[in-house]
Amino acid sequence: MSGTIGVTFASLPSLGITGAPEVARRAESMGYSSFWTAETTGAEAFTLLSLAGEAAPSLGLGTGVIALQLRTPMLTAMSAATLQAAHPDSDVFVGVGISSPVVVGKWHGAEYGSKPLSQTREFLTVLRECLSGEAVSFKGDFYSLSRSKLSARMGEKRPKLVLGALNEKMLQLAGELCDGVLLNYLPATHVPWCVERVREGEERAGREPGSCTIHAYVHVGVVERDEGIDLAKRDLFSYAVVDAYAKSFERAGYGDSIRAVREAHAAGDRDGAVAAISDEMVDGIDIMGTHEEVAAAVKAYVAAGVESPIVMPLPWGKDRMGVTEATLRAAAEGV
Repeated sequence: MSGTIGVTFASLPSLGITGAPEVARRAESMGYSSFWTAETTGAEAFTLLSLAGEAAPSLGLGTGVIALQLRTPMLTAMSAATLQAAHPDSDVFVGVGISSPVVVGKWHGAEYGSKPLSQTREFLTVLRECLSGEAVSFKGDFYSLSRSKLSARMGEKRPKLVLGALNEKMLQLAGELCDGVLLNYLPATHVPWCVERVREGEERAGREPGSCTIHAYVHVGVVERDEGIDLAKRDLFSYAVVDAYAKSFERAGYGDSIRAVREAHAAGDRDGAVAAISDEMVDGIDIMGTHEEVAAAVKAYVAAGVESPIVMPLPWGKDRMGVTEATLRAAAEGV
């Protein structure tokens, strides 16, 4: 393995919290460079990353992503600094995003907000200032701080800011303000368009091209397609009904399928909505197949412009850990 590759625990909550350090150890033994996790209502992200870091000290540790509405910028800085101080030799990636109204509102009882782009810009600006260790005074539309100073001590390394982004303005914002962008739920064919938007943001901000690393979740599984096809359609359906994802899916070439999904869903026909997810969409995003097919899929994302593929194992089948390990081994050959 010659490139940079990571793994995310975001698709593996069924393995339980104790499964995270085990996956991290196995990934480290295969030469992986980072371990990431998402956060909805299961394990708290920074705690889980710390467990993984103790089990596999050489891995970078990343949130991918946490909903920015659920933490203040200072609390996020405190969490990231604590993780960095506990793992001073590891790269720490603070991946944030606007999540969805369901996660933020229905599941957490917080306000999703009506200006996600503006709030994200302000959140990232304040977060970077907080991580500087200097006293921060800031008054904006969403956050107001007065001489707030992060007192957690870190070593030479500092957490890197990563933005989960799908659509044009968020991708450009990542290029303007972040150390990295995290792409998700897209086929390899849609990567170049996303990279162009990130580079536009870099140019707008006067940054060097390539300042923002292109990370992407690559959904793959060494599993029989017949075993996972129904689960894949349910997975993609759950995102297709979220406006931001629907817009991205349409741009990626799945417009007919998305329109059929949303029409059925609006009519209360959930089964029909799930069935409307096309085989083409499944095969482009939730990729199932042999060892060789999974390796080829990762190679396709790298060839399309992904600098740091992060494997999201599809743990479908009777032996979930077995499928996960087989997937990690196959994906490692793709970089």
